[in-house]
Amino acid sequence: MSIRVLIVDDQLLVRRGLSLILSPDPDFEVVGEAEDGAQAVTLAQRLRPDVVVMDIRMPVLDGVAATRELAATVPGSKVLALSTFDMDEYLVGALRAGAYGFLPKDSTPEELSAAIRTVHAGEAAVAPRLLTRLISTYVRAPHAAPPAPAGTAELTPREVEVWRLMATGLDNTEISGALDLSLSTVKNYITSIFDKLAVRDRAQAVIAAYESGLVTARPDRIG
Repeated sequence: MSIRVLIVDDQLLVRRGLSLILSPDPDFEVVGEAEDGAQAVTLAQRLRPDVVVMDIRMPVLDGVAATRELAATVPGSKVLALSTFDMDEYLVGALRAGAYGFLPKDSTPEELSAAIRTVHAGEAAVAPRLLTRLISTYVRAPHAAPPAPAGTAELTPREVEVWRLMATGLDNTEISGALDLSLSTVKNYITSIFDKLAVRDRAQAVIAAYESGLVTARPDRIG
């Protein structure tokens, strides 16, 4: 079955461009377009798309607020956030609000298609190192960080080490090699970490690692 996609952007040209990219592919069905976050929520509640490709900066209701509303009312519609800037702090807000990933608007059509498929599968469509760089930049900005997840104290020492390596950008295979663990054991640890921290995916786990102080931003990751 085709992946049902709702496109949300305040610029008509962008909406039509995204639709033209996706429509020829039989794997996708563009079921609607919205020009702001409020309209996106209304359409998603009615159309129940599989994936919502969501711009962040929009009038009436921005993409972060719309994502938060969709996560609460239409959890089956997974959000892929878009932004003009891949270092935009609003993208971190979108991940916190429930987005499954993000792409910069200058991504290729192939990257967009791949990200939608990944999000539809329930996985975070953000490269680990890109996510780490984004959060590193964000947490260096002057603002009050939210409290660390309540489940942090419940993690075992080994789970904390896996979490730390995940937050520094290592994928499961690299964590397996660094700690001399089987890949299946690493996956089990990560599942347990997600449960204890009450986070949904790798993206939110990395955000939690920075907010908890487990890892900190490094100047060489900025830019």
